Amino acid sequence: MKEIVAGRERVAASRREFSRRQLLRLAAALASLPLASGPPRPATAAAGRFVAEIAPGVFVHQGRHALFAPDNAGDISNAGFVVGADAVAVIDTGGSARVGTLLKAALREVTDRPVRYVINTHMHPDHVFGNAAFAEDGVTFVAHHKMARGLAARADRYLTRNKELLGAEAFEGIRIIMPTRGIEGTQSLDLGGRALTLTAQPTAHTDNDLTVRCTRTGILFLGDLLFSEHVPTIDGSILGWIALMERLTLEPAERVVPGHGPPAMAWPEGAKSLRGYLDRLAADVRALIRSGKTLADAMTSAGQSEKGAWLLFEDYNARNASAAFAELEWEQ
Repeated sequence: MKEIVAGRERVAASRREFSRRQLLRLAAALASLPLASGPPRPATAAAGRFVAEIAPGVFVHQGRHALFAPDNAGDISNAGFVVGADAVAVIDTGGSARVGTLLKAALREVTDRPVRYVINTHMHPDHVFGNAAFAEDGVTFVAHHKMARGLAARADRYLTRNKELLGAEAFEGIRIIMPTRGIEGTQSLDLGGRALTLTAQPTAHTDNDLTVRCTRTGILFLGDLLFSEHVPTIDGSILGWIALMERLTLEPAERVVPGHGPPAMAWPEGAKSLRGYLDRLAADVRALIRSGKTLADAMTSAGQSEKGAWLLFEDYNARNASAAFAELEWEQ
């Protein structure tokens, strides 16, 4: 419980830190710094406030545990970039053009190499709305081959709903940037002396989850296949997610980058809480179905034993229970 209280205190502190004035101050500081040629250099104080170098040439920005709101400008998920000898790949871009612009400024403070790829781990707005900040750079936008279809189907809803949540000022500059390269199976991207292995995963958190492995460092970007502190959210298949995590935890990784949580986590230890939540929710829903209970019952009771372990539990658990009930009701 002490850890949960401490986590909530960190969330409150991060919200306070992300004021508009501080955003502008950080952007100005980054813009005033010169670019550097040659190998990537350690982030200076300005970039270091926005990204952490978790391995040589691998940088991650940690988002806040919060819902979309004007005071956080959609900065509620993790994003990062990997620097190669010839080029850079950005992995997720945050929940607004403003966040994407700050990520780009931090990147430019580290290196002047061109951004060749923007990789989206899945289609949710908090991971793709920052794409607009990179749209003029001539980059290739890379995603799971199913993401284009899913994002197109939800584009109008995403834009309308999140404009309401963010407000006009924080929403400014956001537009849907569709992927220009779809990944099927496993493919590799070359950044010059550094390869990224991209794998299109089966339906789990969504039906378009993509993992990214830096082969030189062993860092694995999992996107929202991994949540820490922030309660997981199901937009795909609970059974698929449980099965996928069973397989992924058998794969070695130096460390992993979650979609929500700290910049990097140990593996497979980092998956323990997520797996516990999914298993508990599935078990509760199955028990309710066997006893003849309804969807409404599941939304109010399934997974409740996990409540103290997660932030934003009240915002998402009922939805997760609903999704799990709809899937497991037809389980044979």
